Amino acid sequence: MKEILVAVLLILGSSFSLLAAVGVARMPDLFSRMQASTKSATLGAGATLLAVAVHFGTLGVTTQVLLIIAFLVLTAPIAAHAIGRAGYLTGSPLWEGAVIDELRDRYDRQTGRLHSPHPSPPDATGR
Repeated sequence: MKEILVAVLLILGSSFSLLAAVGVARMPDLFSRMQASTKSATLGAGATLLAVAVHFGTLGVTTQVLLIIAFLVLTAPIAAHAIGRAGYLTGSPLWEGAVIDELRDRYDRQTGRLHSPHPSPPDATGR
């Protein structure tokens, strides 16, 4: 039973890692590639590490695996945000099929500051 669970976790982990690699190769722009690689690679590494924990089954290995997974889950979104912001600041082009650039008029590329949108005036009901 343990071997089956390890095999399933390894197949799941390698499938997500393959999906991340395909996403990086096939997506049209930096921002799409970043999203595909961050989510899929984190799931792939997490499932592979869980397979390691199940295989060895010791408290030390399981503790290390859980700490590594927690580190990945906590740092991957921060790294993706930093990469996305750096890409946007340096003028990385958006995919030509992108519908909207919500930051175009709100983001100062020279200072790196995000300006809040102007509040809309209240309507006739006072809201």
